Amino acid sequence: MNDPRIIVALDFPDQCTALNFAAGLDSTLCRVKVGKELFTLAGPQLVEKLMKLGFDVFLDLKFHDIPNTVAAACSAASSLGVWMVNVHALGGSKMLLAARQALGGKKTRLIAVTLLTSLNQNDLSELGIADTPETMVQRLALLAQCCGLDGVVCSALEAVSLREVTGEDFCLVTPGIRSSSDGNDDQVRIATPAMAIRSGASYLVIGRPITRSPDPLGALRRFNDEVASVL
Repeated sequence: MNDPRIIVALDFPDQCTALNFAAGLDSTLCRVKVGKELFTLAGPQLVEKLMKLGFDVFLDLKFHDIPNTVAAACSAASSLGVWMVNVHALGGSKMLLAARQALGGKKTRLIAVTLLTSLNQNDLSELGIADTPETMVQRLALLAQCCGLDGVVCSALEAVSLREVTGEDFCLVTPGIRSSSDGNDDQVRIATPAMAIRSGASYLVIGRPITRSPDPLGALRRFNDEVASVL
């Protein structure tokens, strides 16, 4: 069974651009991620069209609300046929358990966001959180695992410690992936594909290094080659 490790973030301002871009990729080499901006603009129809192109879709809406509302939202996402959906672990155990129960035996994977990769120690201090990012990520990841979720979104820099405490079957999805020649953009805690895979990452979310490349398919293939070199 084909299990691409790379998830391409379709962070585009409109449906037409996103679909045209996706059509130029190879669905055997990647999955795709649809975030809040694009989903708000294009809605469920975009997800259906991407699936018709052969892509598994990670619906990255980071649900965070009262338990019943999040449960209903997760169920609605699963009814679209998406491969993966996420919630905020900071919503707490009641919310996480409600989301898990709503998906039941459905095929959609459920993961939780720990800390956004744009946050560093200064940002946590500003919010009144004394813990380090690593400590917060581990606490939230273990909470998600205890609530039966399939995995978490985390920085590749925390993947080693998370893999040690969560075991091999827990899914670690890592954004902030760049090649050594790329800039950081707005991501603070970043890593290369090889570094992330060696650290225990399951899937790598890659956006601008592919979507802004003059040769997106070529860039996707190069990232896949780097992943394959360390598997």
